[in-house]
This record gives sequence, C-alpha cells and structure tokens, in this order.
Amino acid sequence: MKTNSRSLLAKRNAFGLLKSVSLTTTLTVSFSVIAYAQSSSNPNLQIEATGSQESNLSILTPTKILQGNELLDKLGTTLGATIGNELGVSQTGYGVGSSRPVIRGLEGARVQILQNGLSVGDVSSISADHAVATPLQNARQIEILRGAAALKYGSGSSGGLVNVINDRILTNLPEHATGAVNTSYETVNNGRAASGIVDAAFGSVAVHVDTAINNAQNYSFPGSSTQSQGQPAGGWTVPPEGGEATNYTGKLPNSFSNQNNLGLGASYIGKSGYTGISIERLNNNYGIPTPEGGAINQSQNRYDFQHQTRDPFEGFSSLKFSAANSNYNHTEFGPDGVAAALWKNIANEARLDLSHKNFMGWKGNIGAQVTRASLEATELDSGNYAIVPSTKTNSNALFWIEEGRWGPLQANLGLRYDNVSQNPNSATIFPYEAGVGGNGIDFKKDGALSSDGPVNPQAVNRNFNLTSYSAGGLWNLVNGYGLGAAYTVSQRAPDAQELYAYGIHESTATFVVGNSNLSKETSHNLELTAQKVLGKVRGKASIYVNKFNNYIFGNYISGESAGDEDFSVVVAQQAAATIKGAEAELTYNWNQFGSGARLFADASQGTFDAGGNLPLQPAPRVGLQLAHQQNKWLANASYTYSFEQNRLASWEVGPTPSYNLLNAGLSYTEKVNKISWTGYVNLRNLLNEQIRFATTPMAVRLYAPQPGRSLMVGVRAAF
Repeated sequence: MKTNSRSLLAKRNAFGLLKSVSLTTTLTVSFSVIAYAQSSSNPNLQIEATGSQESNLSILTPTKILQGNELLDKLGTTLGATIGNELGVSQTGYGVGSSRPVIRGLEGARVQILQNGLSVGDVSSISADHAVATPLQNARQIEILRGAAALKYGSGSSGGLVNVINDRILTNLPEHATGAVNTSYETVNNGRAASGIVDAAFGSVAVHVDTAINNAQNYSFPGSSTQSQGQPAGGWTVPPEGGEATNYTGKLPNSFSNQNNLGLGASYIGKSGYTGISIERLNNNYGIPTPEGGAINQSQNRYDFQHQTRDPFEGFSSLKFSAANSNYNHTEFGPDGVAAALWKNIANEARLDLSHKNFMGWKGNIGAQVTRASLEATELDSGNYAIVPSTKTNSNALFWIEEGRWGPLQANLGLRYDNVSQNPNSATIFPYEAGVGGNGIDFKKDGALSSDGPVNPQAVNRNFNLTSYSAGGLWNLVNGYGLGAAYTVSQRAPDAQELYAYGIHESTATFVVGNSNLSKETSHNLELTAQKVLGKVRGKASIYVNKFNNYIFGNYISGESAGDEDFSVVVAQQAAATIKGAEAELTYNWNQFGSGARLFADASQGTFDAGGNLPLQPAPRVGLQLAHQQNKWLANASYTYSFEQNRLASWEVGPTPSYNLLNAGLSYTEKVNKISWTGYVNLRNLLNEQIRFATTPMAVRLYAPQPGRSLMVGVRAAF
C-alpha cells in the first residue's frame, strides 16, 4: 500500500546524492523520474533529478539503490510496502502497520534490516506482526545488498539485506540552509500525513532536524474479507474450516496505523573527516488485522555515533568507526484493548571499517563488528515470559571484502567469521516442565523430532561459529554487454525464538515450540547474470540456485492448543531445501528525456529436498512501467500481474489467487523564487482488485486483503 506520507528530499537529492554516485555506476532512472534527470531545458525540474542507481559495473555496490523521486513515489508506511515491487523482492504484507521485505523467497532473520549500516535493533525478524523500527518518511535512500557486499554487515543474510540511510549525521557542510516539507491525504484510509526536514551549518558544525507524522484509519477493501475469486467463504478464514471468523465488508477492523518520529543530528566537519552524533525517537501504534484482532504500540529511542578519518595512514583511504544504541519496546493489546504482553530489546552495536587503496588492482575493506542484544518478553497479567524467555545474544565478527579490476574483468572476494552465543535465562520454567501442559497435546509424542527422538526447548546456552564467504566475477564485453557469476556461502545461527519459544502467539494464530538442539543453517548460492548497460535498450537477467543445509522452518504438526483458540502447533525443525529462481528486466530510453518504458519479471520457488514446498513463497510476477514528461508535467503508470500461487507447503491453505495491480500518477512542478513546489496525484489499485500476497502468513492472508482503490493528493516543497 502507498503511504500517505512522502518526505521531500529534493534539493539534497539533486546535489548531495549525485555527488555520492560512484563514477563506475550507471544511472538508471525509475519510471517516475525519467524526464527529470536529463532535462537541460528545464532547470526547475533538475532539482528532482536522481532516480535509482543500478549496479551495472560494480559488483560490490548494492543491487538496487532506491532514492530521489523514485523513493518518494514508492514510499509506503512500511519497509515491505516500499520495496515490495522491486525485482526479486516481495513483502510479508501483515497489514499496513507491519510488513518486512521478502527477498527471493527468504524472510525473517535471513533478510537483515540496517539503519545507516548498523542493525535496526528491533524484534521484527522474530514475527511478521512486529514492525520494522526505522522511520522511512525522511530516508535519503534504501539499499538492497547481496553477496560480497552483504558480508560487510552481517552473516546469515542468505536472502540479502536492506540498508535504510538517512542524513542525520551529515558528512559535508551545507553551503546554506536547505529543507523540504510535504503534506498529503489518502482516501482509502482517510490518511493524513506531514513531514519536514532541515539541514544547516554553523561554522564547522552541520546540524540536521527531521520529523514526520502519519495517521491512517481502518482501510477499505473490495469484496469481503473472507472470500476471493471463487473461493468459498470458509476457505479464506482462520481456522480454515471457518470456525467463528467474521466476514467483514467495507472497512477492515484493526487495519489502522499511526506513526510519528523525530530525529536530531550534529556533526563536526574537519579537513580530514567528520565526527557526529544523532538521536531518534520513534512511535508507532498499529492494528493487527486477524480474526482475533488486537494492536501493537511500539516505541524506540536510538543513539548513533560516527567518526571517519580520510587517509589515516599510508596505503589506506579511510578509517570509520560507527556505533549505535537502541532501546526498543512494544506492548501487545488483545481484542478487548487490554495490554497483554510487553516486549523489550536493548541492542548495542559497534563497527570498525578500514579501507585500503589500490594494491595490484585490488581495493577493499577489513573490519570488525561487535553486537550485544538483550531480549525480554513478559506477560503482563502473570509476569511470566511471553512466548520467548529472556535471552541475551552476543556476536563478535571479523570481515574482509575485496574487489579487483583488470581491463574488462572484475572480481570480488568476501570472507566473514562470526561467533554468536544465545544465552537464555537459566531459571526459565517452561509450562511442560511445570506439568501445566497448556497446549492440549503430548509433545513427548507429537513434538519436534530429532535423531534421538522428541525434542522440547530447554533453557541452555548455545554457541555457534559461523564462516561465510563469497567469490564473483564480471566480464564486461564490447558495446556494454556483460556476463557475471557469483558463489556465496552464508551461515546463520538460530535466533532466540527458533531455539527457545514455547507458548501461544495470538497474532499468528499458532502455538510456537522452539528446538534448542537446532544447528547452524548453511546456504550455498550460485547466481549467473547477463546485462546490457549502454544504448536506448538496456536489460539484465539473472538465474540462481540457493541450496540449504539444515534449513530452519516452522513445521505445522497435528494437534491444537488448549482453550478456545484452537491454534495450530508450529515446531521449529530443520531439513535440506533448495530455492531456484530467475529475474529479468528490459528498458527502453529509461534514462533519457521524454518517454520511457520498463518490462520486468521475476519468479522463485522453494522446495524441501525430501519433497514438498517451502512455506510463504512468492508468486511469479510480470509487469510494465511507463512514463512521459512534457514541460513541467510528469505522468507515469505501472501494471503488475501476479500469478496464482498453488505450490504451497502442505499446511498452507490456498491457492493464493492471482491479481492485477494498476497504479498511476501525475505531478506538476513549479519553481517560485527559491522554492520548488510540486503538486501530485497518485492512484493505487485502480482496478480495485482483492490482493492477497502468497508471502503473507496465513493468519492475515486468509482474512485480510490488501487495501482497495485509493486516491492520494499532496503538495511538497523544497528550498
């Protein structure tokens, strides 16, 4: 869903972002900003000219950088909604309050989320109903990284990682005060939003202020919540048989979202580098659109520190140290509005990154990373743990990344070692240990299985040594053609929920059981690419195979929890699995003035090697994007067709129906004195189709369609 909040980074995008573009990176402008980038006849529009950078010539640069007007056009209330239509990227779609990206069929802990190169510090990877705690309205750019580039930031990101970058810590002094404001209204949810940003300099000190507010009520959707495209009403409810689920029409209960944030930053800019600090406060109150209903009230305080010295000593170009402290918490409310559980996560992370100059054709980075996190989830009525016992996670890592160039040939190498320890509260008493057995089944008989028999979670410390590495090459042929190959091995330690969970989780309608005997997960990914980066017609295509040893998944076993919920029992288990996929896009005149077009397609499918499909796999998609600018007007349209997903896990209800998504936009820009004004209209889901993502967990997918037809109007200004 499109958000009703769009920040304006125009002047900063036009100058600061273009300065940061690597000279080896070819610009490919998105469908929404084609004409802005190349119009020398209209300087008023060039203030908006950034678009997206594609990694055409540098393997270590992100596979996608979303920024400028493209980011503004696609910005959603959640990270998943913002990048969910990028090549190879889907979203969990857990309502409009919480949605994480799904990359090539992988989600959760396999897709790490960063803010300015450091972990967000939230608990969004544990469960789909937990929102990503990073504000997007004033983000400068969003990067999607895979392969060697991803190894700089973390292990276990077998799907890749997403880095949200803001300018709270400025690295250059602004020549004069700059800023942007935005306000908008959206019909589908009566959404009202406003945001603002200001950068200024006082002597050698650069300061930054940003804020945003976004209030949206329950959204409208087409049809009924429990019926779609010929499916019987009982086929789209939780539980699948129908139960007591209510069939809503019009407005979807518990689909509201209210956000606000404030960010402050200051940095001292010297001749050889900079030193800066920033503070962030984030509040997010959103509904959980399941038959049971409920809401989450989320907040986070975050503090960042950065220091960089250029040319610190001979042979090295940069020494950078960064650190962050985040104090995260959220309260979960039941359908009666009573607070049920409190989650807290205190995370501290520090990175040291040393970049060396060219040596025999190689440039690279070596560094170290230290992370400490303390997770605590408490039931407010009893004081007992909620789902997961209190757990401390410690991680120490070393990494080494290299890229070499020799004429038309490029190569990259990456190596990372992590030591990860999971330390739960040893005094934890699980219900089965106390003889409570509040799950209604005999886990000693039906629980998770290992080679030695049934397994129940135990509050035992676990330690994992992880080694990840990557090697790739690119051959730049004549006339802009290139062929590439990359092989990446990534290891991941099980997270706290996979190891120690034991209890009811209302938001996913499951009784979750961890397995403290899980071993580390290893993925082997081979990718082949072909690309054309010159001329009016450009394109790229990739095929990949990702084979997993000990793939960790939640297995739905027979049995139901006790009480009125009748929730399914989900047990953490491991098995060999394989994901295969392909992606391609073809563009015409995509970075030139006038008209442009983009055709794209992606598909991936995961299977267990022993038979059966992986859960939550994205459906194949094809799409077309068009744009045209004349003078100060810009018009764009996009169409995406998602195929039916009938290759589901044995416990998933489906198939997930196909859908047609048609969006369009129109904007007009005028410069008055020193202020650039833009009025815009965006139309979303013009066909008013009922959309359900195959990557959305069943508790929401079967009950809550995505928003229906929507009109957004807004005004933004930059100075």
